[in-house]
Amino acid sequence: MKSAKKILAYVVVSIAVILLVLIVGFHIFGAGMIKAVVEKTASSTLGVPVTVKSIDLSILRGKVEIKGLVVKNPPGYANETLLELGDGVVNLDIGSLMSNTIKIQLVKLDNTTLTIEQKGLTNNLNEILAKLPKEEATPKTGKPGKNLTVDKLEITNTNVRVKLLPIPGKSDTISLKLDPIVMENLGTDKKLSVASLVAKVMGALAVGVAKQGAGVLPDDIVKGIGSTLDKTAEFGKDAVKVGQKALEKTTDAGKGAFEGIKGLFGGKK
Repeated sequence: MKSAKKILAYVVVSIAVILLVLIVGFHIFGAGMIKAVVEKTASSTLGVPVTVKSIDLSILRGKVEIKGLVVKNPPGYANETLLELGDGVVNLDIGSLMSNTIKIQLVKLDNTTLTIEQKGLTNNLNEILAKLPKEEATPKTGKPGKNLTVDKLEITNTNVRVKLLPIPGKSDTISLKLDPIVMENLGTDKKLSVASLVAKVMGALAVGVAKQGAGVLPDDIVKGIGSTLDKTAEFGKDAVKVGQKALEKTTDAGKGAFEGIKGLFGGKK
């Protein structure tokens, strides 16, 4: 009897040790792999270096915390960065990591600083937008990547600094605070990858800048953003909750700049 108890105790302890090793190993290597995938995919999608300071993975809670994500500027700009993310949180179904579709309940990006800088007839945000994929590209490896579904994506507390071309006697910087952006049910109607999710986030931020910058920012910046978005990124009618009424409330000076953007929400062009 004692021998059986000892064997059972040994088995239980062994299983506990194995589970502990797996959890610790997945925490260390899983977080490292997620960090590498985010940096590599985002850099490839945006065409500029993207770095992440740290990613903390809590496997038992199904939670990923992202700190210090930075999107660098294209060459030739005075400012080093285009975007700096304060805090990012991803809540996901851990069990789905082993399937072909990773199920994510929430992606929340908070306290983001976006610095737009003019250079000649263009600006850094427009250069990034022009590189966004119009539709999901086939991986060069020929192996299909993981699909994603995202129940809800929130972008909150986004501060925008727009650096204009210097004009004597006028401020060369305009500041904006974007309204919260909410996107829901991503990946339910079309395949969604990490790359296309990155593109949707950048596109949504650009829509926010164009919407709230109308009548405040120079027309060429707002119009350029709208025109580039219309050519490069596809969001679908219900992806971003900006709404037609918000677009219609813009000033007369900004209305013409939104013709391309309205098309993203099913409006007439």
